[in-house]
Amino acid sequence: MNSWGPEPLADGTTRFRLWAPDVEAVTIEIGTTEQDAPSPFVLSLSKHVPSPETEDVEAPFDKLGANGGSAALASTENGWWHITLPVGAGTRYRFRIGDTPVPDPASHRQWGGVHGWSIVPDHAYHWRTEDWRGRPWHEMVIMELHAGTLGGFSGVTARLPAIAALGVTAFELMPINAFGGDRGWGYDGVLPYAVHEAYGSPDELRALIDAAHELGLSVFLDVVYNHFGPDGNYLGLYADRFFHRDVATPWGGAVAVDEPPIARFFIDNALMWLRDYRFDGLRFDAVHAIDNSVFLDTMASEIRDALPDRHTHLVLENEANDAARLRPDAYDAQWNDDFHNVLHVLLTGETNAYYGDFADRPAERLARCLSEGFIYQGDPSPNHDGKPRGTPSAHLPPTRFVSFLQNHDQIGNRALGERLTRLTDPAKLRAATALLLLSPQIPLLFMGEEDGSETPFLFFTDFHDDLADAVREGRRREFAKFPAFADEKARETIPDPNDLATFDRSRPLPGADAESWRALYRDLLAIRRDRIVPHLGDVRAIGAQATGDASVVARWRLGNGACLGIAIDLSDTPTLHAIQGEPIYTDGARFAAWLGS
Repeated sequence: MNSWGPEPLADGTTRFRLWAPDVEAVTIEIGTTEQDAPSPFVLSLSKHVPSPETEDVEAPFDKLGANGGSAALASTENGWWHITLPVGAGTRYRFRIGDTPVPDPASHRQWGGVHGWSIVPDHAYHWRTEDWRGRPWHEMVIMELHAGTLGGFSGVTARLPAIAALGVTAFELMPINAFGGDRGWGYDGVLPYAVHEAYGSPDELRALIDAAHELGLSVFLDVVYNHFGPDGNYLGLYADRFFHRDVATPWGGAVAVDEPPIARFFIDNALMWLRDYRFDGLRFDAVHAIDNSVFLDTMASEIRDALPDRHTHLVLENEANDAARLRPDAYDAQWNDDFHNVLHVLLTGETNAYYGDFADRPAERLARCLSEGFIYQGDPSPNHDGKPRGTPSAHLPPTRFVSFLQNHDQIGNRALGERLTRLTDPAKLRAATALLLLSPQIPLLFMGEEDGSETPFLFFTDFHDDLADAVREGRRREFAKFPAFADEKARETIPDPNDLATFDRSRPLPGADAESWRALYRDLLAIRRDRIVPHLGDVRAIGAQATGDASVVARWRLGNGACLGIAIDLSDTPTLHAIQGEPIYTDGARFAAWLGS
C-alpha cells in the first residue's frame, strides 16, 4: 500500500508521493535552502503508467537545465503519483496543481506557513532517554497544555520540573500540527504531519519530550482526524474524494476514512508522532464526527502491533459514549464529558445549552457517573433532540474514563473564557478537586488549575480579511441564544478571536492564592500516588448513591481488596455522610475519602 509524504533514502535521494486522483498533471518544484526561490529547474510530472519492474523514476539533476525540464512520473492506480529525486533532508519543495502551488499534504515541516514550502525531514536525533518505555495507564495524572500560550516548546520545557514536582505524571499538548497563522488552538490544522512553525522546530519538540521522559513524565498529543481547517486546505483542488460531500459535519463534508489512501494518511500520521517523536500516547479529537468504527479499530490495532514493547496509550473524545471502543486491545479510555457536565451544574447552577441534560437530579447523575462511567448510556438526550445517546458502560473499569473539571473546550468555548475560580465558591471547588484527584478514574487538569488561575482561556485565531470577519461574527452569533448575550451590545463584549490581545490574555497566570492551591494539589496527588494508584490494576465500582440534592457517596473495590470510599457534599449547607474506614483525606464538611474493608 502506498504511503504519504517524502521518504529520504539511504543513497541520499528522496522519494516523493502524492495522492491526486482528480488531476492529469502535477509539478514538483524544488527550492533553495537559503531563500524563498525555486532552484533552476521545475519538474513537469505527466501521467505515466510504469512497467511492472519499477514504481518510481529518478530525475537526476544533470538531466535538468536552467530553463526547466521534465521527468516521467510513475503513476499507479487509484490516483497515486511518485518520483525519486537526488535531494536530501532540508530541501524545500512544493507541488503545483495547474497554476496553484500547494504544500505536500503530508509535509513534515513547513517554511513560510501553510501556504509556503514543505521541507524534506531529518528524523535523526540523539535521544538521551532511548530506554524509556513509558508508564502504565493506571498511573496517569494528565495536565492539558497549550504550547503557544506557554512560549512554545522551549517554554513548555522550562515548566516541566514544576509540573513533575506537583505529582502530575503526564501532560497532553493541544494540537501542534501546522494551521493558518501563528496562533490558534490547533484544531483548525491543515497539515497534520508538520510541526507548527511558531512553536519551534521538530528537534525542539523532541528535546521537550526527551526532557519530560528524564523527569518520568509521559507525553500525549491531541490529534484531529475528523476535519481540516479553512486556511491552507488544498485537498479539494486535487483529491475531492478525500471528503464525503453528502455527509454533513460542523466543518463540511465528512473525511472519507473508508478510502484506503485516506485511512493510510491518518494511521501513518499517528505512527509518525509515536515513532519519530516518541510521544507516549494520542488523544483523538471528536471521533463521533468520523463515525467509522472500522477505521478506529483498524488504527488502534495497527498502532498496537507496531509498538508492542512500549506503554502506548490511545484516548478518545467521543460524544457518542460508545463503550465498544474501550476494549483492552483498542482504546485505553475516553474523555468523560458527563463527569464535567454534571459537576459544572452542581458547582455553578448553570443549566444553559448542553448543561440542560444534567439539570434534573444532578446528584443522582453524579452517582451514576462515579459508579458506571457514562451518565448517558442510551438515554434520551434533550440536547440531541431527544435522541438516545451512549451505550451501557457499567461493565468497564473506572480507569477507562478520563475525568476533568475543566479543559480547553469547557473554558474556551464560553463566551468570556471564565475558569471555575470565577464561577463558583472556592470551598466547593476544593471539594470537587479532591473528588477528581482521589477517584479511580484517570484525572485530567487544565494548565493553570494548579495555581488557582483566574485568567481566562479564550478562543483565539490568527485569520485575516474576510475569514477573520466571518470567524468573529460567527462566534458572536453563536452566543446570541444565551440570555446574557441576547443584546447586540452585549455580544460586542465577546473578545475578537483574531485580536492579539485575546491570545495574550489567555496565558495562564497564578491566582492570588496560588501557593494554597498548589499545596492542595501536591497533597492530594501524593495520597493518590501512595494509597490508590498501586491498587488500580483491578479496581471495580461497588456502588454509589445520592445522599441529598447535591451530595453523593461512592465506593470502589481496589485490587488489594480494600474499599475506597468517597463522600462529597456541594450544597450550601454541607453535612457529610459518616466515614466508614481509615480517613485518608477530609475537607471540613464537604469531602472525605477513606479506606475500609
